[in-house]
Amino acid sequence: MADRSHITLYSGGHKGSEAEFGRLAEAWGIQEVNFSFAGHEVERSRGIRELSPEELDKGNVSMEIVSARMGRKFAQAQKIRKVIQTIFHMVNKGYHVITVGWIQPDDTVKGGTGWGVELAKLFNRPVHVYDQDRQGWFVWQDNAWVAQIPKIDQKTFVGTGTRHLTDDGKQALQDLFEASFGPA
Repeated sequence: MADRSHITLYSGGHKGSEAEFGRLAEAWGIQEVNFSFAGHEVERSRGIRELSPEELDKGNVSMEIVSARMGRKFAQAQKIRKVIQTIFHMVNKGYHVITVGWIQPDDTVKGGTGWGVELAKLFNRPVHVYDQDRQGWFVWQDNAWVAQIPKIDQKTFVGTGTRHLTDDGKQALQDLFEASFGPA
């Protein structure tokens, strides 16, 4: 196996897409950093980086801004605030943002994953989404989603997405790692 230890996945270690990204990173010998906070339940324990309240504050943003950017209201704003702050740290550290979820008609991505996508757009980072309904990969390009299969070719990347990972979404991630790095 080629040395991939210089590549780092930034994620959150949560069940579903993030846990799958972590399992694949481990299988391919890629570093894994999972940002979390006190009391947050995660599935992945490898590479846990618990953020202090002060560190979380660096990713603080008004929930009104998040709601406006995402085009939706968050019923449990206090609960999701720490998740939003954690996502900031993931996107701030990782260059290429790769997610699994659902692209909505307003071009946002469903759930908390959508905030990572919006940050990637704001930070002018490459961002790909595997849309589980359309069963295909899309890249944000020229203010629109365009079909394009990603490849992990940067030293840092973000792996995030839905907790409700389908078998097809799981296979798409497996295929991504194989296409990017060869066999495990």
